[in-house]
Amino acid sequence: MQLISGFTKSLRSGCRGSVLPALVATLVALAAPQAQGQSLFSPAIRVNQDIVTWYELQQRQQFMDLLGIPGSSETEVRDALIEDRLRKQAMRDAGIQATPEDVQSGIDEFASRGNLSTDEFLRLLNEAGVSRETVRDFVADQLSWRDYVAIRFLSQARPTDDEINRALGQGGGGGLQVLLSEIIIPVTPQTLAQAEALADEIALLPDQESFSAAAAQYSAAATRDNGGRLEWLSITNLPPALQPVILGLKNGEITDPLSLPNAVALFQMRGIRETSANTPSYSEIDYAIYYLPGGRSADTLAKAAKLKEEIDTCDDLYGLAKGKSPEVLDRITASPSEIPRDVALELAKLDPNEASTTLTRNNGQTLMFLMLCNRTRDLGEDTSRVDVANALTQQRLQALADSLLEQLRAEAVIVQQ
Repeated sequence: MQLISGFTKSLRSGCRGSVLPALVATLVALAAPQAQGQSLFSPAIRVNQDIVTWYELQQRQQFMDLLGIPGSSETEVRDALIEDRLRKQAMRDAGIQATPEDVQSGIDEFASRGNLSTDEFLRLLNEAGVSRETVRDFVADQLSWRDYVAIRFLSQARPTDDEINRALGQGGGGGLQVLLSEIIIPVTPQTLAQAEALADEIALLPDQESFSAAAAQYSAAATRDNGGRLEWLSITNLPPALQPVILGLKNGEITDPLSLPNAVALFQMRGIRETSANTPSYSEIDYAIYYLPGGRSADTLAKAAKLKEEIDTCDDLYGLAKGKSPEVLDRITASPSEIPRDVALELAKLDPNEASTTLTRNNGQTLMFLMLCNRTRDLGEDTSRVDVANALTQQRLQALADSLLEQLRAEAVIVQQ
């Protein structure tokens, strides 16, 4: 179950420091239907035989606002509650309901993602006007729907051996690609603690918009200008140790902070897909590093940008290094597992003879002009078949669940007040 996180700061600072304004806002909102001659518990929406009350609408709105989820407009909250009712109807017909023990475990996990105890989490929400029942229903619905989708669609979603082979890029049939966003936070000995604390906060962000905003503000990678968004990457291009970590993410989930030389990295999953094109793994990567003094200073970055325009291949770097210290240029051929993680991550984004200027060495004092020279194909298998099978299954379960929900909505009688 993918639970929403990132609420610690807003709860701890927002609830305690501004409980009265929050409660006043809630009471004003709760009075709205009564001002129109409606009861607080009268229907705001009818979904087939079920209703959504004005109270439920306002509770969900308040809950989403406190969790800091952008875009939780009244229309979006209404749509979410309509879908809740459609899911409940499907689950009720199938006789599926989460047990009280599972719901409590889900609430405990929800609270722990914000570094709160369950009692503290529920108390802070209650102080801001959100009832325990609202939280309980929210978690119970997610758990029950997960079980329902698995029971109904798991046999359809499981990939065959041939499909796993294609996802691994074997047999010439196809491959598995991931769509990620990244944040690379530069680190020096003096800023390590601050960078790690920042990374911990980013890991709790609740959605793609928040992650993109953080990338634009904090990331040193070139993708910061695009909100940290990367293009589709073949899973076999990523460092072997990172592949199962990425494949274990659901859409919107963020990795734990990853320690790199002179940086901390985070990645968010935005999508996963199978492709018809073959995506091979590689036994060796040939790359070059040209070191520029000055770190990420404006002058050094300008020199690196000019270098990108002047250099066509890795071999051209030898001419630049001629007559200089041998340490200014490294030309390396190594297996993917032998390459430092930060270098491997940058190489994964590059085509042959493309360069990256994201990384530094020497405590940030030296900029790395990193260039991919070539990749050597490998017929072996670095990525676990189990990891790929699980990723394919989750992708298909999500697609089948979304399709079912669209069908249920199209067939439903929905009346809104």
